[in-house]
Amino acid sequence: MKRTFTCIVCPNGCEIDAEYEGSRVISVTGNLCPKGKTYVTQELVDPRRTIATSMRVDGGELPLASVRLTRPIPKDRIFDVMAEINRHSLTAPVAIGDVAVPDILGLGSDVIVTKNVARA
Repeated sequence: MKRTFTCIVCPNGCEIDAEYEGSRVISVTGNLCPKGKTYVTQELVDPRRTIATSMRVDGGELPLASVRLTRPIPKDRIFDVMAEINRHSLTAPVAIGDVAVPDILGLGSDVIVTKNVARA
């Protein structure tokens, strides 16, 4: 099979063509740097994503705090991770860098706070 990707790793935005069979990559062409080949191979073999969202804050000056993952997770687990994040809430005060949910679903990624929220 053949598939075309637009690389998002660097500002070049290369149009990269990949030929593959299942999870076996046969060829990657069109990348101007090695990062493009790595990106496309990862997308074909084990696509991963990061999540940026928000969590409820109890007793805070704001009702929500922004959070993100510390590492990408398998793309097919995004909805599971979001459901788990939504089961949790924070208690004010929270600070940037606080771990809101350690090792979410055993995937090796922590949910960390990216916005300070003081007590109300």
